[in-house]
Amino acid sequence: MTTTELHDLDTMRVGDLVLSITPPTERVTLEIVVERDASLVLKAPRSATVARAEEFVASKRSWIYRKLAEKDALVGPPIVKQFVDGEGFAYLGRSHRLLIDDAVNAVRLDRGRFLAPPAVRSRGASLMRDWYTQAGTHWLRRRVRPWASRMGIDPVTVDVRDLGYRWGSARPASGEQRVNIHWATLQLPPSLVDYVLVHELAHLREANHTPEFWAIVSHLMPGYESQKTNLAAIGRGVWLGAVHGSER
Repeated sequence: MTTTELHDLDTMRVGDLVLSITPPTERVTLEIVVERDASLVLKAPRSATVARAEEFVASKRSWIYRKLAEKDALVGPPIVKQFVDGEGFAYLGRSHRLLIDDAVNAVRLDRGRFLAPPAVRSRGASLMRDWYTQAGTHWLRRRVRPWASRMGIDPVTVDVRDLGYRWGSARPASGEQRVNIHWATLQLPPSLVDYVLVHELAHLREANHTPEFWAIVSHLMPGYESQKTNLAAIGRGVWLGAVHGSER
């Protein structure tokens, strides 16, 4: 039996499953994450060997296939946008039409419309991501306060960034408590943004999706299961930055 250290590898294959290996941390357990794009990620302790990881993945094979089947049903083709007058962009669950205006020099939401400078035609994705990031940072840092207070971990800093196919990320840490939220999350209705916040706040107490983790989520948000289901369904329609043609 091989004793190769797992973190000598970038990826590993177990049967027909290919998993990316994250950098080592001080965690003591193994965890498999099925990302929104159906890719598989393995998180493991620094001391983990390939043999141990292979055994763990094999023991979770049925669970992985079930999760992949769910992803096949919920993750559709990427949402693509064009930066032309009339294109719709969502903010907090409501769609707003884009209007290109020579008189503005930055994207802004004004009386139900997104006003954008002519530069949006060539740099639309970048300009819109910047707007979501700036607006989202202010909104989320206010929004998180009552949830964090209920957990007894106020204050919590929220950073908005591009997280690929993850809605958010957070891990238990000493000192300043911080959660990361994907800028695309700001397209969701507020109730689903709340679920994402609660989910990540729970990770400040419990890193993995253990029964203890879900107990924390349930305590903060009774009946969270419906929000979890709605997020998976509505998330299919969230724009992650894909644009038509050669736009950036």
